[in-house]
Amino acid sequence: MTGRSFAEFFKRVQHVTELRNQSDLARELGVGRAAVSLAKKKESIPARWILEIAGRYNVDPGWLETGRGQAKPTPHTTTHEPEPMVDDFARIPKVRARLCAGGGSFETEGRVEGYYAFRADWVRRKGDPRAMVLMQVVGNSMEPELQDGDMVLIDQSKTDVYAGGIYAVGVEDTVLVKRIEKLPGQLVLHSDNTDYSPIRLSGDELLNVRIIGKVLWISREYH
Repeated sequence: MTGRSFAEFFKRVQHVTELRNQSDLARELGVGRAAVSLAKKKESIPARWILEIAGRYNVDPGWLETGRGQAKPTPHTTTHEPEPMVDDFARIPKVRARLCAGGGSFETEGRVEGYYAFRADWVRRKGDPRAMVLMQVVGNSMEPELQDGDMVLIDQSKTDVYAGGIYAVGVEDTVLVKRIEKLPGQLVLHSDNTDYSPIRLSGDELLNVRIIGKVLWISREYH
C-alpha cells in the first residue's frame, strides 16, 4: 500500500538506511529534533529531506515520497521508463520540486517527472552523478544569470560553500537558489537581481538552513 504519511515515509527511510529513530533522521538531515516532530505532526515531509536522503543513499525520490515503484529502480523496473541509453550516458532525474528565485508559491514535491541523458564522462568530471538532480527555477531574483523557467543541474554531494558559487539551499520548508557567502556566525544569501536585498541568517536561524547542493549547469528554452 502506498502512502505519504510521515510514518510510511520513515519506514521507507529505515528500509534503505541505517537510521533507526527520529533522532538519527534529524542528525542525518542536519535539523533539530523539533523539526522532525513538527513534520510528523503535520504529516508533511519537506521536499529537501526527500531529495537529500534519495541522493545520499541512491534511491528513487518518487519511491521515497510515495512508496510507488522500486527503491532502486533499474531501466527495466522504473515507473518512469526512460528511453534506452547506451553506456556513454548517465540518466539524471528531473524532479517536480521547484527552486524559488523570488516571491510567490512553488511546488516542493520530490516526485521524479522523468530523466535526462548527459554524457557520463562529463557529469563525472563535474561531480557525483548519483547525487545529481534537475530542478526548475521559479522567479527572477537570480536574473540575469538564472531566469524564470530555467532548468538547473544540482550536485547534492557538493555542500561546501565556495565564494561565487550558486547553491540550492533549504530554509525551513523553502527551497531557494542563491549565491551564498559564509561569514563568521552568519550566512548571507545573495540575489543577482539588485532589486532583491541579501538575506542574512544567524543564530538560531542557522539551525533551519541546509545547503542542498551546488548548481553546475543551466538549460534555457528560447521562445
